[in-house]
Amino acid sequence: MPLRRILLRGRRADDGEGGRGRGIGGGEHMLGLLKVRVLRGVNLAVRDLWSSDPYVILKMGKQKLKTRVIKRNTNPIWNEELTLSVEDPALPVRVEVYDKDTFSLDDPMGNAEFDIRPFVEAVRMNLQGIPNGTMITKVAPSRQNCLADESAVYWSDGKVIQDLVLRLKDVERGEVELQLQWVSIPGARGLLSI
Repeated sequence: MPLRRILLRGRRADDGEGGRGRGIGGGEHMLGLLKVRVLRGVNLAVRDLWSSDPYVILKMGKQKLKTRVIKRNTNPIWNEELTLSVEDPALPVRVEVYDKDTFSLDDPMGNAEFDIRPFVEAVRMNLQGIPNGTMITKVAPSRQNCLADESAVYWSDGKVIQDLVLRLKDVERGEVELQLQWVSIPGARGLLSI
């Protein structure tokens, strides 16, 4: 599948200037693609239970992608895959949750950041032939990350996967569940070059 077709899986967020947000671009600086499956939100804080219409925006560097809006729900299930281009694994991924409003600015429902470096290090191990479900590493919650629980990086069906539960900041409560997967791109620099 050509790179351009892969890139259209996530919706680009409006950049506020009447154009579309920057999605994934190719180029010789790209290491690979990070597939982020936005699974669900849990117990999101809202002002009005009956009118909460949450959506998620993912940001990494200049890239900005968003999920669809889930109507009237504080425990939304998005189960959407958004794909980010990785040029610098030291850049954090920012998650922002908003309540879609029709006649005013969308209300923030919290945000979180996560570091992909532990995940990238597991991918760089270039593991092959290990049993499904093998735990590669764990990332513990700390004051430096937004993890609500310990995050497992494991081997599944020939791929390195990481499950994350992020506790949202700047709100009373709320969590977002994500799953990460790496996609190597032929012709890209690749992780082994860093």
